[in-house]
Amino acid sequence: MGEEPMSQFAWTPTTRFLEESQLGRFLRQSGEASFEQLHRRSVGDPAWFTAEVLRFLDIRFQAPYREVLRLDRGLEWPEWCVGARLNIAESCLRWPDDWLAVVEEAEDGSIRRLSYGQLRAETLRWSAGLRGLGLGKGDAVGVCLPMTLEAVIALLALARIGAIATPLFSGYGSSAIETRLHDVEAKALISCEGFFRRSKWVETQRSVSEAISRCPSLRHHLVIRRDQLLNWPEGDSSLELTAAEDPLIIIYTSGTTGKPKGILHTHCGFPVKAAQDMAFHMDTGPASRISWITDLGWMMGPWLIYGALILGGTIVLLDGAPDFPDPGRLWSFAARHQVNTLGVSPTLIRTLAGHGASFARGQDLSALKLFGSTGEPWNPDPWWWLFAEVGQRRIPIMNYSGGTECSGGILANHPLAPIKPCGFAAPCPGMAADTVDDQGRPVRQAVGELAIRGPWIGQARGFWRDPERYLQTYWSRIPGMWIHGDWAEIDADGHWFIHGRSDDTLKIAGKRVGPAEVESILVADPQVVEAAVIGVPDARKGSAMVGFCVALQPGEALAARLCDRVAQAMGKPLRPDRIHFVSALPKTRNGKIMRRVVRAAYLGEDPGDLMALENPQAVEQIQQAAAAAVNKEL
Repeated sequence: MGEEPMSQFAWTPTTRFLEESQLGRFLRQSGEASFEQLHRRSVGDPAWFTAEVLRFLDIRFQAPYREVLRLDRGLEWPEWCVGARLNIAESCLRWPDDWLAVVEEAEDGSIRRLSYGQLRAETLRWSAGLRGLGLGKGDAVGVCLPMTLEAVIALLALARIGAIATPLFSGYGSSAIETRLHDVEAKALISCEGFFRRSKWVETQRSVSEAISRCPSLRHHLVIRRDQLLNWPEGDSSLELTAAEDPLIIIYTSGTTGKPKGILHTHCGFPVKAAQDMAFHMDTGPASRISWITDLGWMMGPWLIYGALILGGTIVLLDGAPDFPDPGRLWSFAARHQVNTLGVSPTLIRTLAGHGASFARGQDLSALKLFGSTGEPWNPDPWWWLFAEVGQRRIPIMNYSGGTECSGGILANHPLAPIKPCGFAAPCPGMAADTVDDQGRPVRQAVGELAIRGPWIGQARGFWRDPERYLQTYWSRIPGMWIHGDWAEIDADGHWFIHGRSDDTLKIAGKRVGPAEVESILVADPQVVEAAVIGVPDARKGSAMVGFCVALQPGEALAARLCDRVAQAMGKPLRPDRIHFVSALPKTRNGKIMRRVVRAAYLGEDPGDLMALENPQAVEQIQQAAAAAVNKEL
């Protein structure tokens, strides 16, 4: 399958998509004749485009805006819906009571459902309970839950009272939880006793208890018990009249240096962009059923919740492992719940492809009309396996790439354009994307930096209490241009391809993590003097983490202990695959460890100019470690 040409179109739009899609409806509303015309106008006049999106989504304002977009502080700090009152919970809960809002299937096969009426009632009950604890506008509240009904209710209730949700990956260890709660000075944490994974109970309270014992700002810890709704007292469930630009959610992601970044989003930002992209690229609308295999702590968890509810869709949650109790669980789940859009990652598909396509072919997937895909770049074989073997060349893969900082996509496929394997048909509407050289000049049919030249409503409102770091991260390299950190290419047909990260950030099984955060855990061991971690290609996960340590007494026992330390602090999915011991790490004269050089040397690639290195001989040890690893595998 991988031998099929990647430059040719694998799928072309059907008549149904052309006539009935949400994107087609928006074109008719906006008066534009084609997607290309729409995109040109959307980036040329973002205020016009955003006003049309708000009207299309029927976003409910408690007080109207005076101005759609104000750029008094420059492209870096746009202000949207100036003067408006907007609590996004109202737009999420406006649908008829008897419509199905959320379905959750647990690993044991049990199913729970909430209609929009029931979801509204639970949201009001939780809102009153949270207010009764003294929580309210501007208070940060951590949410450490798997993808369950309670996760949906929690986000809506926190929005309703004007609090700031801080979702946390359900598999985090105590150190990662503590860092994030401490950074936002969280007043409360909502967590669960644990959850089942592969029929084994994963107890979470030890890590949570260790974390909150070191967070002096925390006043309340609410523990969800499975199949038992919280017993809230009656109280004030009124809607907090938030401003459109009031904080809604802080989602943490990691960079290449320093502490994790708290990405700040507002009521009129992240949810609007999520719903826009879900409508235009995943063709979700009223009564559509959409599922995404994700976690609340990753961007796609809140994206799924806000986006689907604003659109009147049904969120279909899979709790547990998608390949347990058998490799066909994901496909039987999609068939059982008549899922229309199924979101996956390349890592998951690589895993499922190893079991063959018979598990999928035995299921009725007639309701499935789209695959969504995000998290990391594809390689050809798994892409073709999903499209040809599972989807029978009928179901398009809506490749979707952006980030937490963007509230969704920069590039995506859409139902009105043909699709190339592993690629993207175009930038998302409203995204003034480009590929540029280091001077900001456009690059075509060659690899360049993925850049954005204009504002969009889902743009991060900075890093939590760290505006300078935000500017340094995205806006400092080329004046007036957002540099995203991806290598991208536009081919002769105008289709886009992502070629990986241009910075040092790791993506392990689709989960982004900063090397500095892991290195801090490694050097916390008294035996470790220095550490560096890199991501290397992995057939199953896409990228695997490999660590290099300068240690006092290196050995296999220490390597195992270090891997365990990282797993305990960051969660098992982020456990390093290997630890190598060296006497020195490649560093510049000012002491900066050159991860780029480490990675290139380990993979046998050209490490580039080593003139800046204080100790170029350290490269040889990295190369020797790579050779030893290959010999060990043989």
